[in-house]
Amino acid sequence: MKEKKKVKIRGKVRLMKKNVLDVNDFKASLLDRVHELFGRGVCLQLISEVHSDPGNGLRGKLGKEAYLEKWVTTVTSLRGGEAEFPVTFDWDESLGVPGAFVIRNYHHSQFYLRTLTLEDVPGFGIVKFICNSWVYPTHRYKYDRVFFSNKAYLPCQTPEPLRLYRVEELVNLRGDGTGELKEWDRVYDYDYYNDLGYPDKGPEYARPVLGGSEKYPYPRRGRTGRKPTKTDPKSESRLPRLSLNIYVPRDEQFARLKFSEYLAYSLKSIAQVTLPEIASLCDKTINEFDTFEDVFRIYEGGINLPKVTLLGKVKERIPWAMMKELVRDDGERFLKFPMPDVIKEDKSAWRTDEEFGREMLAGVNPVVIRRLEEFPPISKLDPRVYGNQSSSMREEHIKMSMNGLTVDEAIKNNRMFILDHHDTLMAYLHRINSTNTKTYATRTLLLLQDDGTLKPMAIELSLPHPQGDRHGCVSRVFTPADKGIEGSIWHLAKAYAAVNDSGFHQLISHWLNTHAAIEPFVIATHRQLSVLHPVYKLLHPHFRDTMHINALARQILINAGGILERTVFPAKFAMEMSAVTYKSWVFTEQALPADLLKRYSTDHQQS
Repeated sequence: MKEKKKVKIRGKVRLMKKNVLDVNDFKASLLDRVHELFGRGVCLQLISEVHSDPGNGLRGKLGKEAYLEKWVTTVTSLRGGEAEFPVTFDWDESLGVPGAFVIRNYHHSQFYLRTLTLEDVPGFGIVKFICNSWVYPTHRYKYDRVFFSNKAYLPCQTPEPLRLYRVEELVNLRGDGTGELKEWDRVYDYDYYNDLGYPDKGPEYARPVLGGSEKYPYPRRGRTGRKPTKTDPKSESRLPRLSLNIYVPRDEQFARLKFSEYLAYSLKSIAQVTLPEIASLCDKTINEFDTFEDVFRIYEGGINLPKVTLLGKVKERIPWAMMKELVRDDGERFLKFPMPDVIKEDKSAWRTDEEFGREMLAGVNPVVIRRLEEFPPISKLDPRVYGNQSSSMREEHIKMSMNGLTVDEAIKNNRMFILDHHDTLMAYLHRINSTNTKTYATRTLLLLQDDGTLKPMAIELSLPHPQGDRHGCVSRVFTPADKGIEGSIWHLAKAYAAVNDSGFHQLISHWLNTHAAIEPFVIATHRQLSVLHPVYKLLHPHFRDTMHINALARQILINAGGILERTVFPAKFAMEMSAVTYKSWVFTEQALPADLLKRYSTDHQQS
């Protein structure tokens, strides 16, 4: 009988230890070294891609266990970075080419596994496994961690010895829908937006559950499994206000450097809200700007700090990107914001109609502007509930701004456009204006100029009828003016339109239509598509960090009393209003060219 050939396969594993990422977690480092001395290190087993094991449910045949070498002697930088560890596998020809491997971490702490490279598999050469995953101690899992080689297979093409491993991995990622999820769990599951309020603190902190109802539909978010609140069993309890330790699968979390930068930029965003409030305590009118000079001082000022010298050890414990903002050691002003280019040379440049139109196109929210097809503009609100909401704009309001065209000619030649926030806001104006916030529902009519720019012709500001919604709205139309009271009122009308557009961008275009809408796709991809699937490999880079940033948003940005409610005009009704807006969200209309065609012509939308 021919003796099976046995050789050694050399491999290299690249990973980052936990103590590197936590900078000075010497406890983890010490305990891991102790585990190594007692032979409890990091174990790997190769899985055959071509030969099944009848005794293991026809799964791929397992090779002999091999352990990472030189764990204790390999020096890793305290400032971060990966380390490379050798590993040696016993190989025989009955194993064939490895298509996956099992890894068991018997250490005390987790590590970030980057790659495993087999240097010379007989008959196959180099085989590489790209892992990019956190591996926790093996007692944290109810299953073995399995990683596949850097290949792509459709389910029907998957080598039979790897098929069950592929299926089992998806089952593990789906979880069983029970219990509170912990940092080492790798579960991708769905839940409603029921964690935004604090009902136990009182009715003013309660927020409706978004999702799962016809009244407030919403995209799903990742499940955390926290206990319900005492007051409302349908609402999930929240973490302490300053905690950022909200569950998402560990592999979905920011890298350390990016998380530090996120915190630093969040600090600046919070300061944009808090610094004016602090200054207003000694001002003439609380929480308001008295002059535009107050606005300019936000960019020209900041907080002047004395020079501070930190001990080197202290500096090492603080993420560098965040520390630069927290403590300046050069005497520069704290949280100073750069002067916008538009007012560097002329502080009044922003007031022009040309700049108003330019910012509408080149600014943050050009995705709502649409071609006007009917004049006066009409409303889609139910007239049985809201009465007549059609626009009160007439041709005499705009004829001086039409460049010699009639309205019919301008519409026919695709020259008239509208920025319409009327219907979105009208249903909420009663409640919004019952708070400290005051606003109007706006329609802004624009004319396309010969140089390709848009210039405002009229702005309509509307309020609900004082006798009730069914009586329609009360509207006024304002037109361009440069001087006197008319000029000041025109600037104020533009300000209301700009505030509506900015708030719509933050709440709908940005948060709802990008962050919130994409999270169910992230979850579904991990639950339904194996890492071996070619579509998974295509989508995965685009989903990076989405779940983590959305989880942080639920904790500090879109929650009751969070930054979003304090900075956008719908205030406490912001998320509720976004859910009502989501009713009209249609998946097939979101991408180009469908979105452009929809805003160009309602005929395309209907077809």
